[in-house]
Amino acid sequence: GEEQTVSWTYDVEWIESDVPWASRWDIYLNGSGFPDDKIHWFSIINSLMIVLFLTGMVAMIMMRTLHKDIARYNEEQTSKEAQEEFGWKLCHGDVFRPPQTSPLLLSVFVGSGVQILAMTMTLMVFALLGFLSPANRGGLMTAMLLLFVFMGYFAGLVSSRLYKMFGGKQWRQSTVLTAVLYPGTVFTVFFIVNLFIWHSGSSGAVKFSTMFALLVLWFGISFPLAAMGSFKGFKMEEIKNPSRYNQIPRQIPEQPVYMHPAISCLVGGVLPFGAVFIELFFIMSSIWLHQVYYVFGFLTLVLLILIATCAEITIVLCYFQLCSEDYHWWWRSFLTSGSSAVYLFLYSCLYFYTRLELQFTAGIIYFSYMGLISFSFFLLTGTIGFIACFWFVRAIFGSIKVD
Repeated sequence: GEEQTVSWTYDVEWIESDVPWASRWDIYLNGSGFPDDKIHWFSIINSLMIVLFLTGMVAMIMMRTLHKDIARYNEEQTSKEAQEEFGWKLCHGDVFRPPQTSPLLLSVFVGSGVQILAMTMTLMVFALLGFLSPANRGGLMTAMLLLFVFMGYFAGLVSSRLYKMFGGKQWRQSTVLTAVLYPGTVFTVFFIVNLFIWHSGSSGAVKFSTMFALLVLWFGISFPLAAMGSFKGFKMEEIKNPSRYNQIPRQIPEQPVYMHPAISCLVGGVLPFGAVFIELFFIMSSIWLHQVYYVFGFLTLVLLILIATCAEITIVLCYFQLCSEDYHWWWRSFLTSGSSAVYLFLYSCLYFYTRLELQFTAGIIYFSYMGLISFSFFLLTGTIGFIACFWFVRAIFGSIKVD
């Protein structure tokens, strides 16, 4: 029972290396040090197959079906033939009618999504050029935060222009919501999670001085930039659509079961998630299992494939919706690709129960952060689908003659 003191010693031998400090991560960057290299390539090929399939469908719609439709609609018609119009042209008097449900919230969501997309694309460029070294711990997160703050201008610009096109008049509310809604949600969750970490006595808790610095970045830089963007957007000329909408809304015929909004949105989210889920495994392992992730070349390819997939699946489903004479496409175009965030969160639940063994506090941290990541993914993918669908609808209705 007598206590004894055991002394442990160790020796360190320093060996001079001919490899320069800046090149010591090349073994990881070149991919030769990764045993999972083949899995990354399998992920890329799997995603490319999805994109090629969707591209073929979009090409078929645009080149064959739409070309015939537009040619038929633009032919000189007799009065009897004009009365027998069918398909998507019947929606020309309602297709650009502002959304019935919260056009303000939709414009704010799209503005925040543009901010996230611009931040992500710029971050990938910096990473590919080698500005973000893994030797500099926290460099990626710092760059992400600063880029997000400075992209606030584009969020304000896009949301205000969209809201003005919808006929919105509450420009102050639009400006404040764009600058506060998404960043405020992130900060609130981060603050609450940090309280849990602080209460558990962990050294990983963020200091209140750092919290204050984040608030200064938000209200000192991001908020004014978003306000400047909103002011510029409201001062710019309103976006003119190819056709005006009628005073009296057209009655929408009864839709088939498979065109129900919930079903079509959930189906639309499968392919964007399927294009990224293999790479998602490595990203989550780097976050939660502290594994090295620095294959930004693969990540950039996956991001481009994700953008293409979101745009194409939304265009295809929007075309089917308009052919069913349903012109409520604004919110559905956002939710179709944005629903991939639901699958992302479900995958994070599966990952938690199969890969991680965390205590209660760590579990709260995990699901809080994965919830934030899923919400960010929802805004990103939803915005990509919305912009693609907006371009598609303007393109097809701008190419036909409307009496």
